[in-house]
Amino acid sequence: MVRRPLGNHHHGHDTLLVTSDTEQKTAPVSERDERREQSEQEKSNDLRGLVLGARVVLWDFDGPLCRLFAGYSAARVAGELFDWLDTQGLGELLTQEERARPDPHVLLNAVNRRHHRSDLAAEFEERLTREELRAVPTAWPTAYADPLIRTWSALGVGLAITTNNSPRVVSEYLTTRDLLGCFAPHLYGRTQDPHLLKPDPYCLNRALSAMGAAPAHALMVGDSASDLAAAQRAGVPFLGYGHNERKTKILKEAGAQTVVHSLEPVLRLLWEC
Repeated sequence: MVRRPLGNHHHGHDTLLVTSDTEQKTAPVSERDERREQSEQEKSNDLRGLVLGARVVLWDFDGPLCRLFAGYSAARVAGELFDWLDTQGLGELLTQEERARPDPHVLLNAVNRRHHRSDLAAEFEERLTREELRAVPTAWPTAYADPLIRTWSALGVGLAITTNNSPRVVSEYLTTRDLLGCFAPHLYGRTQDPHLLKPDPYCLNRALSAMGAAPAHALMVGDSASDLAAAQRAGVPFLGYGHNERKTKILKEAGAQTVVHSLEPVLRLLWEC
């Protein structure tokens, strides 16, 4: 049920108009179209403010920039890491729940929690990096990402990568796309301390500090709740990239105010300015 205050008064009290969902659906087409157009205009204005107000753009890597595991799945990577732990006689480090989630970063955090700053954790991270490097040749570029990066760079906007992936992997991928020059040296990825992975804002703060940028003048482009949390903690405006309904729902439920399904409208805004 939707309640809307009316300007008229009866018996000294404001009256409320109560409309059912059915009544809303049967509202005149022109009225529904007008509401829809107003909503779309508000979204467009929000996007315009974020995009054109950014002097520095911090990109998450896997998702907004490319699909790293498009041809070499994350589940396969997790399987390789499971096998390595088992051969070391360390399979009991992981719970059944952790084994059921084929997320390499979940596994890294699990190992690090139980063996913080150990040689084992360092070796595990190195093996994860090698698996990510294997995925680079079959990674799929995100639609419109390459021209968007080049356009922002040409306009003098500072660009950085802030990711939970290895910076070595990011550098390798960007080199294959001839994009490294748009970002280098500002590649801030996974360190030897997994506690500093997003949602911790460590990599964002490193980027802002190195680029001499105030958080309010930056923009984070990310596709996960951990990206949003890191941006919020760093005080950086956030643009969500939800390439499907599931991703979009996760971002909006986490509190993302502006989410795009494609980078095309972002690129169009830059071309129009």
